[in-house]
Amino acid sequence: MSKNYIILIVVLLMSFSCFSQQLYFELGTTISSFDYENSQGRPLDNLLSKSKSYYGMGYRQSVNRSNTLFVSLGASYTNYGAIGSEASIDNYFEWDVSYLGIKAGLGIKIIELGDLSFLGNVSMASEFLIRGNQTINNDVFDLVGEEEFNNYIFFFRGGIEMQYPLSRNTAIFAGYTYGKSVLLSTPDVGETLKLNAHQFGLGFIINLPRCNCDYYRF
Repeated sequence: MSKNYIILIVVLLMSFSCFSQQLYFELGTTISSFDYENSQGRPLDNLLSKSKSYYGMGYRQSVNRSNTLFVSLGASYTNYGAIGSEASIDNYFEWDVSYLGIKAGLGIKIIELGDLSFLGNVSMASEFLIRGNQTINNDVFDLVGEEEFNNYIFFFRGGIEMQYPLSRNTAIFAGYTYGKSVLLSTPDVGETLKLNAHQFGLGFIINLPRCNCDYYRF
C-alpha cells in the first residue's frame, strides 16, 4: 500500500511540475497531541504532547499577475507523538507514529516590509500511517494494521509564513501552522482519536522557469 501511495505522489508532482513556477523544501518540528475518548465517551487524562520532526517538498504556482496568490501541491513525512499515564490503573502510555501525506494549499501575501514578505496559508492533507508503535508500561505494540490508526486521516491546517530573498532565484522562509485532523473512529467499539499539531518550519523556495518565461523575482 505504501509503495502505491509513493508512486501516486511522484506522478502527481511530475504532472504538476510542467505548470509550476517554484519548488520548495521544508523541515521543522511538530508538537503534537492526541485527543482520545473511549467507548463510554471518557477522555484519557494526563496525555501530554511530544515534539517530533517533519519534512516536506512540493511545487507552488502563482495564480495572479501581482504574485500575491499561490496554490501549492506537495508531499510530507510527519512524525507525531504523545505520552501519558493513568494513575487509577497504574498505566503508562506512549505513542510514536509516522505518516506520509499529500498536501494541497492556498497562500496569500498579506504584507511586504522591504524585501520581507508575510503570507497567510491554509491547506488540507491526506495522510496515512507507515510506521507506528504504542507503549503500555513495558509492552510495545505495532500499530500498522490496527484499524484505529491505519485509516487515512485528513488534516486541515492554517498558519503564517515569513519569506526573504537570498538571491534572484532563491528565498528562505520560516513559518508556523496549526492543524487538526478529521475525527478518527473505530466503529466496533466507538473509540475516537483526533490529532492536533503545531508545526514550526524552515525552508527554501527556488524559482523555476516556465517555457519562454523569465524567473519570478521576490
